[in-house]
Amino acid sequence: MKKLFFVPALAIAIGMASCGGNSEKKTETATNETASSTETSEAAETTVPGIENVTLSNQWTVEGNDQMQFNINLIRVKAGEPVELTLKNVGSQSKESMGHNIVVLKPGVDKATFGAEAAAASDNEYIPKSSLSSIVAHTKLLGPGEQDKITFTLEKGVYTYLCSFPGHYGIMNGQIVAE
Repeated sequence: MKKLFFVPALAIAIGMASCGGNSEKKTETATNETASSTETSEAAETTVPGIENVTLSNQWTVEGNDQMQFNINLIRVKAGEPVELTLKNVGSQSKESMGHNIVVLKPGVDKATFGAEAAAASDNEYIPKSSLSSIVAHTKLLGPGEQDKITFTLEKGVYTYLCSFPGHYGIMNGQIVAE
């Protein structure tokens, strides 16, 4: 009789122990998932490496040169407020061979696709009419010693800017982080 009582009691004890262990594992998993979710949220807020070292300002001057380079590749602005961006072409080559502009693209626009469309838009200073809905703002195409200022407002997010002169977008580009 003792054996008949002992076996069911043992089965109940094992069952209860395994359920208790399971609930602890579920709590641990839930805690880990919450921590992961928090880390992911924080990572999303700092999506651009080095942005914490960039001054927050809504007035920027970017220079483009004959080596197809911008002197600034990372800009930090306050979202919802006007941004004044000045482009200066500090090069000496002609506008026809080394013109520069800045085109601020909406988030998610593919640089390569936009650059290919821009290369075919010589009649419109390399601003493709077919992609106007992808553009936040742009300067005019500048020759040596020229400058142009644009003013625009950005919502919170990360925006790419580039020079749309043929072949320049791959090197002459940067990011604007609006926070």
